[in-house]
Amino acid sequence: MPMNSEAHQKITAAHLSRMAYLYVRQSTLRQVFENTESTKRQYGLRDRAVALGWPLDRIVVIDSDLGQSGASAADREGFQRLVTEVSLGRVGIVLGLEVSRLARNNTDWHRLLELCALGDTLILDEDGLYDPAHFNDRLLLGLKGTMSEAELHVLRARLRGGILSRARRGELKQMVPVGFVHDVRDCVIMDPDAQVQAAVRLFFDTFRRTGSCLAVVKEFYAKDLLFPRRLRSGAHKGELVWTELLHCRARQIIHNPRYAGAFVFGRTKNRRLPNGKYSSRQVPSEDWILLRDTHPGYISWEDYLSNLERVKGNALAWSSERHHGPAREGPALLQGLVICGACGERMSVRYHSHRKAEIPSYWCGRRPMHRGEIGLCQTIESANFSAPFSIERVLA
Repeated sequence: MPMNSEAHQKITAAHLSRMAYLYVRQSTLRQVFENTESTKRQYGLRDRAVALGWPLDRIVVIDSDLGQSGASAADREGFQRLVTEVSLGRVGIVLGLEVSRLARNNTDWHRLLELCALGDTLILDEDGLYDPAHFNDRLLLGLKGTMSEAELHVLRARLRGGILSRARRGELKQMVPVGFVHDVRDCVIMDPDAQVQAAVRLFFDTFRRTGSCLAVVKEFYAKDLLFPRRLRSGAHKGELVWTELLHCRARQIIHNPRYAGAFVFGRTKNRRLPNGKYSSRQVPSEDWILLRDTHPGYISWEDYLSNLERVKGNALAWSSERHHGPAREGPALLQGLVICGACGERMSVRYHSHRKAEIPSYWCGRRPMHRGEIGLCQTIESANFSAPFSIERVLA
């Protein structure tokens, strides 16, 4: 589009004395490889900058954010570099094919507009040239930013709606736990590997007999038995490996409804943090999308519920309230306060009789518990806390 006289009047010698920054971005790597025309159009804005008076050697192209979403500036080093250069007053004009290339978040977009207005930096897109210091231009740019963010919201809502619709029918393809695979029709079936099936069945048989995840882990450890695991990422993604069974892994298996032949969606919910990363939290079971008997299972639904009740009963002594260190019965003065120097967890208290007196001792077995090993992290007799008291001795 040719520049009119009004646009040329916005450009001054001060603008031309500074650098022109062209920002190039595509949301995904797939777009970079397949939607090449958009990338060519973005690089073509260099000719617009040359037509406005900037020589080629004073045009800086920032394309390090190719394949990055514009929803946030947290992971976009190129955009952060652009904002830094604008704030330092080194940029005469910022070029982008459209507002959505620069940002799809109004917080990031208006911060850039404010810095451009303060630093007398122009903004150019495919539609025209704008001066953020002018009210009308600022108003139009703000409206474009709002529309860009709304467009992203609509796209996400459509994708989310499609995902929920398929999940309610039980047709949404998900990663399945070890012991299951997808067939050629994307239906969930038991792993055809007989050794994998045997390991999973042995796990549930052992839990049914012992009634404890820790007891299952200990039995596997005592018999040198390994448990299968599918790699979820990396160069060997999807490959089957055999590793030792950990306590946390055993609890995950017991709590997973997939082993009872049920489809489940929405067990966790992600929340974006101020730094751009995500945190995950558990969702109450009544809010799940749960469909029973959608594929073969290793246990029945009644066995699954029974296992949850047994685990819940076993966990009372290790519940979150246990970590608060409340005052309890007994003469031990440091109950709930002593920290194990080996694993960093709170130590428990045991009592034994000596000369008709209850003598407390502090012990910790959490690290061996998680690995099914025999023994304790450490144990300390209360006699070791005689005066002069030294907390370093407790944490040693």
